[in-house]
Amino acid sequence: MTQPRPRYAPPEGFARLRLTVAWDGAAYAGWQSQPSAPSVQDTLQGAFLRLTPDVFRPVAAGRTDAGVHAEAMPVHVDVPARFGLPLPRLARALNAHLPPTLAVLDVGTAPPGFHARFSCSERRYVYRLLRTPQRHPLWAGRALHVPGELDAAAMNAAAAQLTGTHDFAAFATQEDRQTVRELRGLSVVPGQPVWEIHVAGESFLRHMVRGLVGTLLLVGAGKLEPGAVTDILASRQRAQAGANVPAHGLYFSGASYGKEERG
Repeated sequence: MTQPRPRYAPPEGFARLRLTVAWDGAAYAGWQSQPSAPSVQDTLQGAFLRLTPDVFRPVAAGRTDAGVHAEAMPVHVDVPARFGLPLPRLARALNAHLPPTLAVLDVGTAPPGFHARFSCSERRYVYRLLRTPQRHPLWAGRALHVPGELDAAAMNAAAAQLTGTHDFAAFATQEDRQTVRELRGLSVVPGQPVWEIHVAGESFLRHMVRGLVGTLLLVGAGKLEPGAVTDILASRQRAQAGANVPAHGLYFSGASYGKEERG
């Protein structure tokens, strides 16, 4: 029987807000606060501090790595209950204090018990591939350029064998947590000129998504048979899987929450 998720509340005298945030990952050393590099978390908190001195550090659904983009990241922030700026104006006010690389898309009151990270039941990513003979300057930093041919059917055959609950140690980098995860979705969607690899799961290991994509690219290029991915899983050895693809093609695309967190 599935245990109910814990319910979270802001500190006494504070109200919890829920935001949707987007950013260009090239400008940041990831979401998490860094002592000597710009982070999304610190930049967003800095904008809040321009509006109220009493604000807690924002919390996101996922801790993206340096260079990874976000299209729609759920975030919660605890502000004083007396915070007077009307919510319909808050996103614009915050964006006035944020650089062009980071934007708050919307703001609302968080439903009771909501926690952006711990209440999250699914996280989704998209990896984009520019499938053209020549590079394109408008996709630089937005998609991985792959000039060679790729076999989408073979990639999806391998993806089907990776989907489900497995030990993904072979796809993780320097991971000291337990490595069994449920991969709920993995699919390759060809397009013109950009292909997308969609990935979904409740949680992921360090660099797991980028390792999965790197392995699918080996399959697509004919350097690895689709069935070989089961042997890679069983090996639990990182050297058996494909290399991590660059961060600039990866986007956090969305997250899901239980009914009680949606309100």
